[in-house]
Amino acid sequence: MSPLNDTTFTHAVFLLTGIPGLEDVYLWITIPFCFIYVILILANSIILFVIKTDSSLHEPMYIFLSMLALTDLGLSIATIPTTLGVFLFNLREISINACLAQMFFIHFSQFTESSVLLCMAFDRFVAISNPLRYTSILTPQRIAKMGLVCVIRGFTILLPGPVLLKHYRYCRDNVLSHSYCLHQEVMKLACADITVNNIYGLSASLLTMGLDALLIFFSYVMILKTVLNVASRADCLKALKTCGSHLCVILIFYSPEISLSVIHRFVNSSSHLLEISLGYIYLLVPPLMNPIVYSVQSTHLRARLIRLFFK
Repeated sequence: MSPLNDTTFTHAVFLLTGIPGLEDVYLWITIPFCFIYVILILANSIILFVIKTDSSLHEPMYIFLSMLALTDLGLSIATIPTTLGVFLFNLREISINACLAQMFFIHFSQFTESSVLLCMAFDRFVAISNPLRYTSILTPQRIAKMGLVCVIRGFTILLPGPVLLKHYRYCRDNVLSHSYCLHQEVMKLACADITVNNIYGLSASLLTMGLDALLIFFSYVMILKTVLNVASRADCLKALKTCGSHLCVILIFYSPEISLSVIHRFVNSSSHLLEISLGYIYLLVPPLMNPIVYSVQSTHLRARLIRLFFK
């Protein structure tokens, strides 16, 4: 690594990019972006409000759902300023400090959400394998500790990233291919040996999202094993139905994330349209779809939402 020895580093500026070639229609592109942001913020906020105010929803599954909604809101709030700034006002410049801060909060939200999905998989396993002791195993105190571990884990693993990038010199054309900052992109702009960052980034992803995905897979293997031991076919299908929402959310979350990581690290393409499209899917679709999926799949939650709007 080559730390900077002069003062120009403190004035390093990155240039954000919207969608190349469509600059003339940015105003029209802003309309669906604003609509999606408004919907996902309202949807997740309503989920949080309903779960907080309705005591019948103070169950482990819904508490974990409220954690998921919080991480989705954090991710959206971290990206709104620069994304709408680029498309609405063509504000492309972002300082190194602001870029690193945004990068940290984006990845922190993603890593924390991955941990919450793992907790939700454990929740489903306990609910199916030991329903009589479900609430005694997942007590509010234990759930709070699990949430705290998710936050501390994401913070400690991600903190070295911005610290390492802060001490690099950026002497190339500091143009990012998205309207927000990601670790994979920022490190490629450094005029230094980024081997440490490459190893760190891959290790961080494997220790968080990779490990979480593996443990979620094992959780569902155990769930399937438990369900197959149920004598009644109807009970078997009923038990699997309770996992439907969680499985949909897992697919929505991991698919664009894995695809984007593979493209960033291994694909060198002259056309960045696929990369840019996946980037926005990665940021917008999971926070938008998570509350919709759970509202549709969960009869209990859906009834409370209907009662809220149609008294």
